[in-house]
Amino acid sequence: MIRILAIACAAIFSASAASAAEGTFEHKPYKHGHWHFSGVFGSYDKDALQRGFQVYREVCASCHGMELVSFRNLAQPGGPFYLEKCPEGAPANLDCSNPNDNPIVKALAAEYQVTDGPDDYGDMFQRPATPADRIPSPFANEQQARAANGGALPPDMSLLVKARHHGPDYIYSLLTGYGEEPKEGFELQAGLYYNPYFATGTLAMAQPLYDGMVDYKDMDETGETVEQYSKDVVEFLTWAAEPKMEVRKQMGFMVVAYLLLFTGILYWSYRKVWANVEH
Repeated sequence: MIRILAIACAAIFSASAASAAEGTFEHKPYKHGHWHFSGVFGSYDKDALQRGFQVYREVCASCHGMELVSFRNLAQPGGPFYLEKCPEGAPANLDCSNPNDNPIVKALAAEYQVTDGPDDYGDMFQRPATPADRIPSPFANEQQARAANGGALPPDMSLLVKARHHGPDYIYSLLTGYGEEPKEGFELQAGLYYNPYFATGTLAMAQPLYDGMVDYKDMDETGETVEQYSKDVVEFLTWAAEPKMEVRKQMGFMVVAYLLLFTGILYWSYRKVWANVEH
């Protein structure tokens, strides 16, 4: 947690310093994505969550980690790979609603290697990941991450949506905001990329998404666009930052319904008790 706060503070300081250097640059208003999860009754789109995880895995994970997300979180209720019942052909004694027994997540985790140990000889070793393991970071440490990204530190994506003002709209706008030409007089430094939705107008991350770069099995080519990729990965990142959102909203609805019913009973009791008393 301390490391995350330090990274956030460093990012805020860097953005402030860059903003002062750039002068009076003002980013464009963020686009509104009309999200499934918005509003009191909003919920996550499971298909979008699965596609968003695919985009993260095939594109974003090369630079950005998700250190606070375990593989089994993907199989918890509301997650992209949650199963209420096992698919046909699964062993009869398997409880697929249990995140640790979910066959999809088991197979997914096994594709990754994680460091474990020490063994009986005191050495660390590599083994296939299990649902209990966290999603591995693409870099071993912060120094390696900076060295691979020209000195810039790619932020962890576990809580990125919550760490940014208007997080979903901000990330969506940023991902779809590349390609525009800077305004006249705007100086673009070497090694930086222009994006009108970023606070300073320039950032070290090159355009990450292009049409057709991720192959969706459940969607034709017309849906394999930067626009669609961005919406799907934002849906997934929002779930990662707030996986209990649907449960929280359901509980809130039940509490409000209970309070309304309780208020009605109290009012009826009041009228009944004091009906024959002169006021």
